[in-house]
Parts: sequence; C-alpha cells; structure tokens
Amino acid sequence: MPSSKPLTEVIQRWSEVFMHRSARDFKRFMSETGLSFSQISILMRLYHHGGRGGISQVGEQLMVTKAAASQNIDRLVQMGLVERSEDLVDRRLKKLSLTSKGQALVSNGITIRSQWVEGLTEALNSEEQEMIISALTLLTDAALKTED
Repeated sequence: MPSSKPLTEVIQRWSEVFMHRSARDFKRFMSETGLSFSQISILMRLYHHGGRGGISQVGEQLMVTKAAASQNIDRLVQMGLVERSEDLVDRRLKKLSLTSKGQALVSNGITIRSQWVEGLTEALNSEEQEMIISALTLLTDAALKTED
C-alpha cells in the first residue's frame, strides 16, 4: 500500500490556503457589516435552516447562553435584519426569520465569498477542472463517511 503522507500533506496545504482565504474574506465581511461572529452565525443559520424553535436553539447551536443569544438577536432585530414573531403552533416559542434586508445581506456575503472560488476555477483549464472535480468528489464522499 502506498504511503498516504504526500496526500495528507497536499490536503493540509490546500486546507490552510482555503481556510486562510475564507477567514480573511469572512473577517472583511464582518468589518464591513459591523456584525459580530455570533450575529453572522445567526443570520447564516436563519438563511439556511429557518428560525423555528427560536432563541434557545440559536443559543445551543452557537454554544452560548440563552441570554447571549437573545442579546444578539435583539441587536439584529434593531438593525432590521431579523424579525421575531410568535410561533403559530406553540405560542411560547418565538419564530425568527430574516427580513428582506437580512436576506440581501447574507446573499451578498455568499456572493462575495464565492467570487474567489469562481476566479480560481477560471484559472484552470477544462482538463484540470475535471481532475479536481473527480478528486474533490472522492475526498468529500470519504469525509462524509467519517463524520460523527
């Protein structure tokens, strides 16, 4: 069986480059919007998963207290990015949703972040793209099999 060390090194190097770029772009997005990491995480959660269950679930997901989650949500509501309403099924719960302004902010952030990847793919010829598609598909499938 061949040594997996070269593959491990290549994956680690790619991860470092990707994470550095991703973190830099994310930090720039935070600075431009004036939002904290927790606030952006809340917006992303609402964008991808909706807001049923409200504040308690947000706190659990972010691993912060309910009070801290509530404080972040209050700020997002004040900024006009999130709406809070009563859940029609269980009135004890608050339903959270993105406003159109919040939706636009998150969509813009995703677009900005994906521009680097699009530029990177355009720098590769079609043969290189096919090789990377195949390799990353294998890598992603293997990674998903090892998830807890």
